[in-house]
Amino acid sequence: MKKYLFFMCFSVFGFISTGVKAQSGYANAANKLLNSSSKLNIGGYGQIDYNQPLSADNYQAGNLDVHRLILLFGYRFSKNLQFVSEFEFEHVKEVFVEQAFIQYSFNNYLNFRAGLMLVPMGIINEYHEPTTFNGTERPWVDKYVSPTTWREIGLGFSGLIPGPSMKYQVYLMNGFAGYKDGEFLLSGKNGLRKARQKGAESYINSPSVATKIEYYGILGLNVGASTYFGETQSSLYDGLAKNDIDAVSRADSSVVGVSMIGIDLRYRRKGFELRGQLYRVWLSNTDQYNLMAENSGKTTNLGSQMFGWYAEMSYNVFNQFDNIGTQLFPFVRLSNYDTHYAVNSSITAEDAFNNTIITTGLSWKIHQGVALKSDLQFIKSRSQGSYSKSFNAGIGIWF
Repeated sequence: MKKYLFFMCFSVFGFISTGVKAQSGYANAANKLLNSSSKLNIGGYGQIDYNQPLSADNYQAGNLDVHRLILLFGYRFSKNLQFVSEFEFEHVKEVFVEQAFIQYSFNNYLNFRAGLMLVPMGIINEYHEPTTFNGTERPWVDKYVSPTTWREIGLGFSGLIPGPSMKYQVYLMNGFAGYKDGEFLLSGKNGLRKARQKGAESYINSPSVATKIEYYGILGLNVGASTYFGETQSSLYDGLAKNDIDAVSRADSSVVGVSMIGIDLRYRRKGFELRGQLYRVWLSNTDQYNLMAENSGKTTNLGSQMFGWYAEMSYNVFNQFDNIGTQLFPFVRLSNYDTHYAVNSSITAEDAFNNTIITTGLSWKIHQGVALKSDLQFIKSRSQGSYSKSFNAGIGIWF
């Protein structure tokens, strides 16, 4: 029923937009660096979170965390050639390189990009700066189904097609790590999340293809369609003799095929904003993968399909006041994800992996680059009788 509700909302959003002229007004940190004419560009974003579980029966300790702090550096070598990088510090103690790529712009229609890049899937993976989304935390769908922040090393092309008001991206990229040095990294519990290689001493057996097309031909409306096709990588092939049939067969069992499609929508009009995302993932060779893990004393319970979506509505209550310089967005978001949307006969679908989340709260943008956020989350898996609750608050910055 919830899936049909989402599709109905998607259709209504498109209908109310018909007849309005085009505008593409969405940006992220990498685009800001690429669009700057300065030689050297420096920026950053970050968030500080407070998460408090709520219980009527037990005391619960809250959690305070400098969740992430990102430093951005971009350099323009020439009119056409640029370098973009993001360095991320998570939880004060973990350091990652989130992006590091060069871009050569032939013209607006064609840009070549190579390096560590974001996979162009959905909204949040590309637009994950904390002032660009409502709620203290990113949507759960973008944690377990499309595992934000999802990036890999690759190369490809992007550009604008002004006539039909479209943007495109197409990349050849490294894939997920399904098996590495005795560890099975895919599971029903965590989905694809732990299999991200992030460009950190990653290995490759076969590349994956990621694409996205976006339409922005109606004022305030942006609709995107994304695809991802590939296979997971396995360290078992490293140094393997090609004529060793048994060893090759074992290595083949550690590889899972991944096919993902995503549809996303954003619509802004006179203070209202509507957002929606939908993902579906097909996984192949999961029986062999689960059996190999079981024979190694591990439990993966990897399903054959995953599904997730969310629909969100917000309104800027200060929209009627000109030049006030601040925005206040009450919002509500309904989401669901299921990492056992379909399973093969060798395992049983677990209700604990099907979760519904209702999030409602306020985002106060004191400035375009500073947001104070608070929200209540109600979370229930299909195996639960009632919703668990939490209060979340945070500070988000982007400059």
